[in-house]
Amino acid sequence: MNQVILIIPAFNEEKNIQTVVENLMRNYPDLDYVVVNDGSTDGTEQILREGGYNHITLPVNLGLAGCFQTGMKYACERGYSYAVQFDGDGQHRAEYVSEMKEKMDEGYSIVIGSRFVDQRKDFSLRMVGSRMIGLAIWLTTGARVTDPTSGMRMFDREMMEKFAYRMNYGPEPDTISLLIHQGAKVAEVPVVIDERKGGESYLKPGVAVKYMLRMLTSILVIQNFRGRG
Repeated sequence: MNQVILIIPAFNEEKNIQTVVENLMRNYPDLDYVVVNDGSTDGTEQILREGGYNHITLPVNLGLAGCFQTGMKYACERGYSYAVQFDGDGQHRAEYVSEMKEKMDEGYSIVIGSRFVDQRKDFSLRMVGSRMIGLAIWLTTGARVTDPTSGMRMFDREMMEKFAYRMNYGPEPDTISLLIHQGAKVAEVPVVIDERKGGESYLKPGVAVKYMLRMLTSILVIQNFRGRG
């Protein structure tokens, strides 16, 4: 697994980041990682420094796009072949990384850890929103993605270089749709996503609905005007 690095964006994750990194170091020592501290204003930076954890600290909050781009540049410059988007809030399980890598080796560009690929009867708001976005992706690309909103994704070297040097977009569902338009092959593997260990998610119901509408608009309308080269 020394070809793989986990990129862990972190903004104000003082309640979670130590647990996340310690779990990786203790149980998955063969997995490399880098925490990208996105201008946190709480104790995240102090925890990263005192723990001696591998990290990059951004002087200001850039948001997910800039934060992830920083991590991708780090991964590319150090010669990694695969990068995994991995949450700093304790929701993602590193145990699935090897399965994602095995699927990637079948010839895919992006492998998504899907919460819903084996679940057909969960009608939560999260699943409904993800299904709607997946439908929009299918209508515009012909590709079926059951969980496009999953934040656990593995990217191959070509995708890494796009995020690092050629795109100013975050790793969001509409960007995945754009990458499919550009020729990326996407697969999914079933995963379990845990509940956030501490702190609050910014995706509260009202925000989640706005997010879904923004993604649908981007995929169905705006994407027609985005560069596909």
